[in-house]
Amino acid sequence: MDERDPASAFHSHVFLGEGHAKSERRTWAVIWLAAAMMTAEIVGGLAFGSIALVADGLHLSTHAGALLLAALAYTYARKHAGDPRFTFGTGKFGDLAGYSSAIILAMIALLIGYESVGRIFSPVPIHFAEAIPLAVVGLGVNIASVWLLSGGEGHHHHHGHHDHDHGHHDEIHRIATVAGGAALEVFENGAPPRFRLRADKGHRFDPGETRIETLRPDGSRQRFALADRGEFLESVEEIPEPHQFTAYVHIGPDSHAVEFVEHEHPPESAHRDNNMRAAMVHLLADAAVSVLVIAGLLAARAFGWRWTDPAAGIIGALVTASWAATLIRDTGAILLDMNPDHRMADKLRDAIESEGDRIGDLHLWRLGPGHLGAIVGIVTSNQRGAEYYRAKLARFSALSHITIEVRPE
Repeated sequence: MDERDPASAFHSHVFLGEGHAKSERRTWAVIWLAAAMMTAEIVGGLAFGSIALVADGLHLSTHAGALLLAALAYTYARKHAGDPRFTFGTGKFGDLAGYSSAIILAMIALLIGYESVGRIFSPVPIHFAEAIPLAVVGLGVNIASVWLLSGGEGHHHHHGHHDHDHGHHDEIHRIATVAGGAALEVFENGAPPRFRLRADKGHRFDPGETRIETLRPDGSRQRFALADRGEFLESVEEIPEPHQFTAYVHIGPDSHAVEFVEHEHPPESAHRDNNMRAAMVHLLADAAVSVLVIAGLLAARAFGWRWTDPAAGIIGALVTASWAATLIRDTGAILLDMNPDHRMADKLRDAIESEGDRIGDLHLWRLGPGHLGAIVGIVTSNQRGAEYYRAKLARFSALSHITIEVRPE
């Protein structure tokens, strides 16, 4: 007989990313700036005979549309976050908008490349005195737009997969002893994990009368001797994984129990806001094209190389197409519910099967920025309910929606 987890039906299905409202406001602000500049560049490029400048303006015109798409996606996702028609919330609206923006960006890259190749064989006169200053102004607008969209705090943009496994972060626990306060932590910053016990100012602990003993969920125990490191006591033995146990700190005749719960964090890609990422890709691509436009115009004026202006357009098209392809790949994978983190899936499997149970079915997918969903089918010969397994998976902080099904062996 199946036993499904009833808790899955009684929790929030709002899976929006952190800073959703701020990103929405910033996007609307940049739209007005992009719309004003795109008009100036397109008109100026046609008037002064620079195809690269026209390409830059057309590129910026698509940004105004892409930014509008992003802003509308933010607004719609926020307003309908609690709409029961969306089974798993509206967290994927940003990925859908990012995918659509990437398609538009790829089409514009093809148009820029086509027009630039045509100008190599059919060059037109270029009015450098007017075209170059306008291109510089366009670059300044792009830089200002990126700054506004990132909130004035910079933006860490990733075009590929350069994610880092953050692993777990064991917090510092305070202990109130007879001699005074103390702090216990698991320290592993660039070193094997060991306990560190720090006494508050005014007293010290004797390592000969202080020890730590851990009790794990499976009943196993381990004792740790402590050595004096000056400012703190440190365990001589390393702490084996996983760091989920009750640590009993024995200080003389007193004993203090401290619970350590290991939190598994997903890679950076699981938190990535692809709606904002798509908007940033549009602006960064346009900035790159602007730089190439300026370089091409300066070379054409200095050396008479008329081909450098359309060549700049071709290079810009290739760069833009490359970024668009990466964005299409990443957002498409989310829309098709691909497994966002195989390492987390393996750790989730290990957590369930560590006591002899078996996972018969496992689905892991992204619900929105920083939110993952999981459906876990467990086969067991033990009399355990869904809540038991939910507790075992509590350390996976990114699992915002878990459905558990338990079947007898």
